[in-house]
Amino acid sequence: YLRSFSFCFSHFCCVTSMCRRFRVLDKRALVFLSLVSMLHCALADGKTLVLLDNLNIRDTHSIFFRSLADRGFDLTFKTADDPSLSLIKYGQFLYDHLIIFSPSVEDFGGNINLETITSFIDGGGNVLVAASSDIGDPLRELGSECGIEFDEEKTAVIDHHNYDVSDPGEHTLIVADPENLLKAPTIVGKPTNKPVLFKGVGMVADPENPLVLDILTGSSTSYSFFPDRPITQYPHAVGKNTLLIAGLQARNNARVVFSGSLDFFSDAFFNSGVQKATPGSQRHERTGNMELAEALARWVFKEAGVLRVGAVAHHRVGEADPPAAYTITDLVEYSVVIEMLLEGRWVPFDGDDIQLEFVRIDPFVRTYLKKNGGKYSVQFKLPDVYGVFQFKVDYNRLGYTHLYSSTQVSVRPLQHTQYERFIASAYPYYASVFSMMAGLFLFSIVFLHMKEKEKTD
Repeated sequence: YLRSFSFCFSHFCCVTSMCRRFRVLDKRALVFLSLVSMLHCALADGKTLVLLDNLNIRDTHSIFFRSLADRGFDLTFKTADDPSLSLIKYGQFLYDHLIIFSPSVEDFGGNINLETITSFIDGGGNVLVAASSDIGDPLRELGSECGIEFDEEKTAVIDHHNYDVSDPGEHTLIVADPENLLKAPTIVGKPTNKPVLFKGVGMVADPENPLVLDILTGSSTSYSFFPDRPITQYPHAVGKNTLLIAGLQARNNARVVFSGSLDFFSDAFFNSGVQKATPGSQRHERTGNMELAEALARWVFKEAGVLRVGAVAHHRVGEADPPAAYTITDLVEYSVVIEMLLEGRWVPFDGDDIQLEFVRIDPFVRTYLKKNGGKYSVQFKLPDVYGVFQFKVDYNRLGYTHLYSSTQVSVRPLQHTQYERFIASAYPYYASVFSMMAGLFLFSIVFLHMKEKEKTD
C-alpha cells in the first residue's frame, strides 16, 4: 500500500509539473489529468501477467479474460517463451498476479523460472495455473513445490460412468457433479446444480501438506491413466483422490490455484450444453464452468475472502482509556473491528466463531467475541495471576485469509492499599485473638486480687 501510494503521489507530482511547465492554467484540465493519473494508479494494483502457449488462447478463452478486464485487472499477454519476460526488477515485483495458461511450455523465457515463481509466491503474489494432458516439466515442478503432483504427460482423467454425450469415445470429457466441489462458498461461489465439464490431466495432493485444498475431485469411478493404453499398472490417481482442481493458501496468505484442464476456462466449455451419457440423465443448457471459473478467479486474486483488523480497544469496564497496567481480577472489556473486502469495498465482517485468548504463555482465558454494531467485543474478568499478557485474536477459517491480532498488556498484583482489611475466612482467628486477650485480662484480675490466708500457730 505504501508503495502504491508513493507511486500515485509521484505520478501526481509529475502531472502537475508538466502542467506548470507548459503553462496550463486551466484548473479543470489539471483536475482531469490528476483523476486520470489516480485511475491509472488504481488499475496498477491489479497488474496481471498472462503467459500463453500461443496468442490464439487469448481468443479461445476471451470470456474469462474479458471478465477479469471488466473487474479492473490490467492484463499483459505474452507467450511463455518470450525472451523479454520479467517478473521481478530491482527487487520489486512488476505484477501483482500471474496467470499461466501454457501447459506445454518446456522452459520459460526471459528471467522467469521456477525459483522466480516460488519467490513471487513467497512475496505474496497470487498464481492461477491451468494444465492439460500435454503438461511440461516446469508446471509439474511448480506443482511439486506447492504440494500438488501431476500425472505423467499424455495421461488424462477417465471416467466410464460420468462422461458427456459428446465424448469421442475415450471417456475423457468428464462431467463433474457439483457435489464434488469443496464446501466453501467463498472459494467456489454459490452452490448451483450445473455440472462442470473437464478434460485434462489428473492430480493428487500431498497428504502431509495441510495447506492444500481439494477444490474439485473426481467421482468414485474416475482414475488417471493413458487413454489409448491398456491398464498394466496401478493408476496415479483413483476415485476421490483424483483432483481436477486444487488450491493452496500459503502462510503469508498468497493463493495458488491449479486446474488440470486448460479447456475448463475456454469459451467452448463456458457456452456448451452438458449431459451425461447414461440413459435418463438430465440435459443442462449451460455448464457451470463460467460461474466456477469466476469464483475461483475472485478467490485466487483476493477479491473474495480477504479479512483485515481495524481499530483495537481495551479498557476497564466503566472507563474509556486503557490503563498503564491492569490489576489482577479487573473486569475488562476488549473490542476489535474486523472488515471483509467485498466488491472493492471494506464492509463489516459477519462471523459468530471469532475467539479471543488472553495469553501469557498458555491461554488463561478463551472466550467468543460477540458482534456489537460494527465491532466485536467481550467483557471478562482477569485471572488472579500477574505478568505480561496478550489479547490475541487468531482467526483461521477455510477460504479466508489468516487474521491475526496481538496486543500486549501488563497485569500487576494488588497494591498494599488495595487488599481487604478484614477477610471473612479469617474471622475464627480474629475471635481467637480477642478471646485470648479477654482470658488474659480475667486472669490478671483474679491473680492480682487473690489473697492467701495467713498461717496461724
